[in-house]
Amino acid sequence: MAVEKTIASTSLAEVVDRILDKGIVIDAWARLSLVGIELLAIEARVVVASVDTYLKYAEAVGLTAGTAASA
Repeated sequence: MAVEKTIASTSLAEVVDRILDKGIVIDAWARLSLVGIELLAIEARVVVASVDTYLKYAEAVGLTAGTAASA
């Protein structure tokens, strides 16, 4: 019995569609200090998602203007 291997290829369009559908968050934080004195602090959060996906999850955690006004 032979073992067959299938290679699943995905196109760039499928990858972009999946990222926009599910979303991706990159959270980075860096601090530069010298002799215990903090010289520079950088905090960055990058969110890549479709508007519909972003609004769905933003509403769930209370980041939309509608939920902020009603609070």
